[in-house]
Amino acid sequence: SGAVLHRRNGQELNFPASLCKVMTLYLIFKGLDERDFFLNSIVPISARAARQPPSKIGLKSGESITLREAILALTTKSANDVATALSEFSSGSESAFAEQMTREAQVLGMSKTKFRNASGLPNSQQKTTARDLSVLALALYENFPHYTHYFSQKSFSYRGRTYRNHNSLLGAYDGVEGIKTGYTRAAGYNLMVSARQNGHHVIAVVLGGKTAGRRDAQM
Repeated sequence: SGAVLHRRNGQELNFPASLCKVMTLYLIFKGLDERDFFLNSIVPISARAARQPPSKIGLKSGESITLREAILALTTKSANDVATALSEFSSGSESAFAEQMTREAQVLGMSKTKFRNASGLPNSQQKTTARDLSVLALALYENFPHYTHYFSQKSFSYRGRTYRNHNSLLGAYDGVEGIKTGYTRAAGYNLMVSARQNGHHVIAVVLGGKTAGRRDAQM
């Protein structure tokens, strides 16, 4: 319904950290629906993408990954190298993609949000609010329900390695089906959750947790 059940400091600006990647994926899902590309499209890894700091899956410059694998690398491992590669694949450069992210945020009504990269790596100008991120999560499930199963994946196997989803509430709390964790020193521990129980669907966002455990308990 969009009704707000609980709010505390909902309009306070904070760094999104890897919750940024939800908007990155929102735009990728939009491109898929508009047939700009396909799940089996090949995403090349540039030198710039390969240089991104962890969390990452360690792809080297000149390598590639399918779009479907790239989506899973973001939803489970929260891979920064893949986030940059996806932005370049979609828009030619990460800066152009970040401008597109911000424009889409404005269209959705995320009035206090500015994006500066596709991954959520530190940037002093990249800010959002819990309220704005809840708007994004709601739009994700309203507009792209056919892709939201990617956020429910507990693990992702790639090149002989298995990466576990960082969202420890998946499978531990009845009804939780996603969405994304985030952490940087400046942001603290962030979490965006979608949960369904007894015919109800609830979206919740916690920003700035002191520890992962305290953030999860708050959620």
